[in-house]
Amino acid sequence: MNLYLASGNAHKVAEMNALAQASGLPVTIVSAKAVGGMPPVVEDAGTFVGNARKKALALQALLPAGAWVLADDSGLCVDALDGAPGVESAYYAGPDGDGAANLRKLLEVMAAVPQGQRGAHFVCVLLVVGPDGAETVFEGRCAGVLGKTPQGGTGFGYDPLFVPEGYAESFAQLGDAVKNELSHRGRAWTQLAAWMRGKE
Repeated sequence: MNLYLASGNAHKVAEMNALAQASGLPVTIVSAKAVGGMPPVVEDAGTFVGNARKKALALQALLPAGAWVLADDSGLCVDALDGAPGVESAYYAGPDGDGAANLRKLLEVMAAVPQGQRGAHFVCVLLVVGPDGAETVFEGRCAGVLGKTPQGGTGFGYDPLFVPEGYAESFAQLGDAVKNELSHRGRAWTQLAAWMRGKE
């Protein structure tokens, strides 16, 4: 079974496929690039679920009848910033920013915040739209703290700064296998996988 992912982000496609394989589901995550690319979507819904829905419906409009669509919206919520960057995580440094720029801005904003006040959590919403238009939503969270400096060379986005609860290393140091087990996206996928098994 193909699940068309409403994203052109190669990191996200690879991570989702790794999660699918680890869960043992006979599912292939297909990038939006396979059908001509992800249409432009203004992520202005104000919620993770709302943004995921906008992306899913935009891609679904390009697909043949009977296709299954998967959309992901995720972000980093920092306690000291009242939950920011949150739903704006991908655009924290501005509409023309990228992951490196977002990370630099977060480092600057958090520079004076002491270690005991650097709590944060990642949120991931996975929204599946079936051939009949029915939506099913899964949410995963991963709590942790922000380090003072980026550590590690793997992962993407805010991974080098985020240290999950119970660990001393950042997501970017722990490696994909450990990250996928602990992460907000991994936890949301676990729920999705259980739901899909119930449909078999």
